[in-house]
Amino acid sequence: MPKYKPYKTEIVDPSGVDTSILPRPMEMGSDETRDAKVKETSGEPIVDYAGETNPYIDYQSIDILLSLQHPRSEGYDELCFIVMGQVKEMLFKGFHFELKNAQMQIREDNLENAMEILTRAIAYAKYIADTWNVLSTISTEGFSEFRNNLGTASGQLSFMYRHVEFVLGNKSKRLATAHKNVSHVWPEIERSLNSPSLYDDVIQLLNRRGYNIDEEMLDRDWSKTYQHNSSVEEAWLKIYQKAEPTNDLYNLGEKLTSLDENFSIYRWRHFLTVQKIIGYKPGTGGSAGVGWLEKVTSHRFFPELWSIRTNL
Repeated sequence: MPKYKPYKTEIVDPSGVDTSILPRPMEMGSDETRDAKVKETSGEPIVDYAGETNPYIDYQSIDILLSLQHPRSEGYDELCFIVMGQVKEMLFKGFHFELKNAQMQIREDNLENAMEILTRAIAYAKYIADTWNVLSTISTEGFSEFRNNLGTASGQLSFMYRHVEFVLGNKSKRLATAHKNVSHVWPEIERSLNSPSLYDDVIQLLNRRGYNIDEEMLDRDWSKTYQHNSSVEEAWLKIYQKAEPTNDLYNLGEKLTSLDENFSIYRWRHFLTVQKIIGYKPGTGGSAGVGWLEKVTSHRFFPELWSIRTNL
């Protein structure tokens, strides 16, 4: 067991926090007001604000954000676990935003815009994978100090992660139903489950560009996990046989492959970190733990972009 207990600090007095989720009123700035203000302050940061807040706190809702970490044990590692879990949820939200916007641009045949957005999505995927740099510092003994406090709470219950998986095409009706009783979350999860994924829209694009895609891939049950299709593989093979910088579909394929690759790294690091911390103990959420995580490491969102490599 760790030889030290945490020294706890209360950064924010919760009694003073405005807990409304609505945006707080703020004044707009402009080049003119900023020029005037820098002359007034002689270039020094502003420190005098009226009222009981300041614009940075209001813009980012920082006092709410920093009031949401509630360790339930005396375990030293628990705050790290909570902070990094919340950081990942925020990163998943940003990641999902980019993926949905890339999907909308693909739907409108704006590939240049889509690939610019996917560049950021890939950066998010890499950053999310790096969260394991911090989480992997949690020791087996340290995790054991607070694991029982989780009850059946598990990352598999992250609805933001589920949105990411669904927009990328890895659908699961069973896992979606974990949120069916949450009335303020379920409607969007259900909509995402039954909507085309980003890759489904890519396949529609290939069809519009004249590639012979099976009809069953253009109007299928969107709630089912995407499965490899030979007509899609043939389309990508033809595209990759013209691997030139001016071939926008080839460039899109490479962006998607990089996205898939980097999210696979996240999953692999998740598997390794959990194996290091709890070994082969069952997961808190009812799964087989490491056995479940190892199984999902082999999943690829865009399988044809991997299978064509053998024939190139």
